[in-house]
Amino acid sequence: MDKQIRLDKFLADMEIGTRTEVKHYIRKGRVKINDSVCIKPEYKVSPTEDKVYFDDRIVEYNRYFYIMLNKPAGVVSATRDNLSTTVLELLGDKARKDLFPVGRLDKDTEGLLLISNDGELAHKLLSPKKHVDKVYYVRVKGYVTEEDKKAFLQGVDIKDDKPTLPADLEILRTGEISEAKLCIREGRFHQVKRMFEAVGKEVIYLKRISMGSLQLDPKLAPGEFRELTKEEIEALKN
Repeated sequence: MDKQIRLDKFLADMEIGTRTEVKHYIRKGRVKINDSVCIKPEYKVSPTEDKVYFDDRIVEYNRYFYIMLNKPAGVVSATRDNLSTTVLELLGDKARKDLFPVGRLDKDTEGLLLISNDGELAHKLLSPKKHVDKVYYVRVKGYVTEEDKKAFLQGVDIKDDKPTLPADLEILRTGEISEAKLCIREGRFHQVKRMFEAVGKEVIYLKRISMGSLQLDPKLAPGEFRELTKEEIEALKN
């Protein structure tokens, strides 16, 4: 048998209302468990074995949440921060105490950020041993060249204990301001910026566009978010 959950928490987790609101709904007789009305907020239910109804509409319990955020610049990838807006604050009513950003993007970096409460999946995506692809769109000062491409493919010295893993650089446009896509398979501190610094370039704009199988939804403006589809979740887990 799976872990049982208080009825009021079950309904609050599924966004029927706040904990206070759902207690009121329960006591008013608007909630049924299987075929019987339940007026006790503290009653324990099994998410897999019991059927819970609110106003005669079944409420499916999802233990894990997966949210795709298009992170804007100026927001920090943290659950709490005393000085800056956090990515969780952008979720508004969707924010829950158990949600956290899967990995991090620098404060001035935009793009794809997964927010979830699934610790196992987060570990799989972030583990250095897994080498999950992370693709960035980047604009840099300076001419990006084929020599840079070769250097990144071999791994570059960013003043850590060891060079970076091989990374794939796709040159989109070269000039005084160049544009490129970079695929890395690790997540060191300020890694993309330090890689370009190692070849004499300065990153002036950075946006993550994919992580593993997950692609940033082009319909999401900076600061907007949506829940992942079942297909996206399955692809990430596999």
